[in-house]
Amino acid sequence: MEIQKKKKWRNWTFFIVNVIVVFFLGVLASSINERRSETEMVFKPQVQLTNWEPRNEVWGKNYPREYQSYYETADTTFKSKYNGGATIDMLEVDPRLVVLWAGYGFSKDYNQGRGHVYAVNDIQQTLRTGGPTGADDGPMPGTCWTCKGPDVPRLMDSIGFADFYKGKWAAKGSEIVNPIGCADCHDPETMNLRISRPALIEAFQRQGRKIEEASHQEMRSLVCAQCHVEYYFDKNKIEGVPYLTLPWDNGYSVEAMEEYYDNIEFKDWTHKLSKAPMLKAQHPGYEVYMTGIHADRGVSCADCHMPYKSEGGQKFTDHKIQSPLNNVANSCQVCHRNETEKLIQNVYERQDRIIENRDKLEELVVRAHVEAKFAWDNGATDAQMKDILQDIRHAQWRWDYAAASHGGSFHSPVEIGRVIGTGITVAQEARIKLARLLAELGHNAPIDYPDISTKAKAQAYIGLEMEKLKEEKQLFLINILPKWLEAAALREANY
Repeated sequence: MEIQKKKKWRNWTFFIVNVIVVFFLGVLASSINERRSETEMVFKPQVQLTNWEPRNEVWGKNYPREYQSYYETADTTFKSKYNGGATIDMLEVDPRLVVLWAGYGFSKDYNQGRGHVYAVNDIQQTLRTGGPTGADDGPMPGTCWTCKGPDVPRLMDSIGFADFYKGKWAAKGSEIVNPIGCADCHDPETMNLRISRPALIEAFQRQGRKIEEASHQEMRSLVCAQCHVEYYFDKNKIEGVPYLTLPWDNGYSVEAMEEYYDNIEFKDWTHKLSKAPMLKAQHPGYEVYMTGIHADRGVSCADCHMPYKSEGGQKFTDHKIQSPLNNVANSCQVCHRNETEKLIQNVYERQDRIIENRDKLEELVVRAHVEAKFAWDNGATDAQMKDILQDIRHAQWRWDYAAASHGGSFHSPVEIGRVIGTGITVAQEARIKLARLLAELGHNAPIDYPDISTKAKAQAYIGLEMEKLKEEKQLFLINILPKWLEAAALREANY
């Protein structure tokens, strides 16, 4: 009797357990079917996209989650220890930059860039673009639009690369109206990542590589490398056309690109004070990233700056492209099992150490420019100054490479520290040579340095008439912006 009771109890237990298991399996199956239904609903195309559709809001009808997260790049509230999402006048923060860029547009105006959604607006407003009163073409070449939005590949496709690069900046202003977005990185039929700018493809070809063979993970960095790289305008490829080119033929390092530029005797401008043939680093973020530990471990740009997120049962890439420090949980902590405060502290410690030495290099190069001007003013010859000016060129190139690399002090602190260290050595060599030359010219006394403690004082020292420049820019915008808006509205009506 006792055995029968136990057997009966086991049967009931087995039955109840099976009922529970079947219930939860049913719930799981229902959830899977629901998620599949959501997937089918979300990815059912609402509109047919043309090959170079530039309007992000049209893409957003098919991909609403990505579209909504992209427009969160309009958020300017995030602020870290160094910079953040808001506009920051970097010349106000560090007036020495005015002297470093004397004779170049950056000495007039240099603001920290905001999110991608502001790309078109910010280039329209900066004093580096636009021209004197009544000039509709502006001083900058049309090539300066290359990274500002998906209207660029649309135009390149319709008129060709060379014709896009021809002419002045304002001549194409009525065409470039959509900010950086979907068509810059995605194929509209497959949504696969694609390269839409020729410079990166051509740089790979010159290295004997095929960008089509890049893996999906590599492409999650290469689409960023279309713009976040060092580049220059090659006017020899097509006579007179400022053809955008990446100087990677010798490699990605600061020395390799320096050698490339020296061999072709390229300069971005002649420094107004020292007369040195200068190089302006653009933003070699990809090159610096390639030397860091994250690239070595296969981590892409998107893994940190566009991490995956889930919403409504859907996993997708967050297109709020931003600092990982504003999204530590989805970026850093996917791999690093540390508290948020500790991870941010680690970043700031690296930035502090790099910036401390970078500021020292900056000070040395500023002094070298001032001392070189003093040498010229006191009778130095071209032959006497040649090697000195080359040292100044190389020292500032290293400073700019470190300063303009967009997070380089975190992406690759060891390499950036090395670059700054070699820059300090080169800058000191230039100043030693200047001291010897000045002694030969009969000047052994200390040189009086200008008061450049504010942006206004530094700009006055290099001879900029800022009020006049601001008035001219305002008149330029009043004259040209209505024409651009009218042309853009007409084109929109014809779609």
